[in-house]
Amino acid sequence: MAQMDRKIFKTIDEQIEILRSRGLVINDEARTREILFKENYFFISGYRHMFTIPGSRNHFLEGTTFDELYAVFSFDRRIRNTFFKNILIVENNIKSVISYQQSKKYGFKEKDYLNPANFIQDKLESRHVNDILNKMRRQIRVNGRKHTATMHYIDNYGYIPMWIVVKVLSFGTMSEFYSILKHEDKQSIADAYNLDADTLGIYLSILANFRNVCAHENILYDHRTQRMIPDCHYHEELNIPLVEDIYEYGKNDLFCLVIMLKQLLRDDEFNELIDEIKHEVETLDEAIDVVSLESILNKIGFPANWYNIKEL
Repeated sequence: MAQMDRKIFKTIDEQIEILRSRGLVINDEARTREILFKENYFFISGYRHMFTIPGSRNHFLEGTTFDELYAVFSFDRRIRNTFFKNILIVENNIKSVISYQQSKKYGFKEKDYLNPANFIQDKLESRHVNDILNKMRRQIRVNGRKHTATMHYIDNYGYIPMWIVVKVLSFGTMSEFYSILKHEDKQSIADAYNLDADTLGIYLSILANFRNVCAHENILYDHRTQRMIPDCHYHEELNIPLVEDIYEYGKNDLFCLVIMLKQLLRDDEFNELIDEIKHEVETLDEAIDVVSLESILNKIGFPANWYNIKEL
């Protein structure tokens, strides 16, 4: 057990020696010590893959500095915050659209908008439908008393209208809720974004995944989702290369998030997002000498001409 404890805990000085033993150049030891103490060695070292020698998990490319490693860490933090605030805009918008369309058609009391008769009627899906509706009821019951708006409706009216209840439901739950809607109801929601119903369903699922990565401050820049977005005209117009009939970029990487936000945000919101990301990419490029901008973009999942999506 004592041996395991020694492997788990390392002092800041020991952490610095580990990094040096792997070929990392540390020019300012005092600054490095402060950063490791405040930011956490484990999280910072998670960004080493940008700089490791091919075939080696831990040994850095010759000349790699701690400042470069920390620059990638900082870059990821900033773009994570940028993407997160824009995903939250989409989350709020989609919740508003769903609650409006469903309330208009089926009613605004829980017994109406959670009535199983209002959802897909495939017998094979009945258990899935009931599971999701029960999950929504649980979230309403648990979170309903935690928010002023929901408490107001419970105390004064005995129910919570859907346009209020969506505030206490997670994005993941809303994505699942969308998945059990009747096709015509899905399409009425997707029409607000000029998308087909199935594509929006895929987008919501993948967006919920990216949202969780951002919310839990996990590594974002090289994140890949299990699901892929459908091919779209942006892949073609940007001349993204095909590898075994699959577009190399913009399918399940960070650029697929850009493509989705292009279609889900207002133009001014999207343009601001793109300009912020461009600034962060340029800042990172200036901070790193040991690897090329092309390598950085490839790691992120961006094509070289990624910025052109702003004009499409």
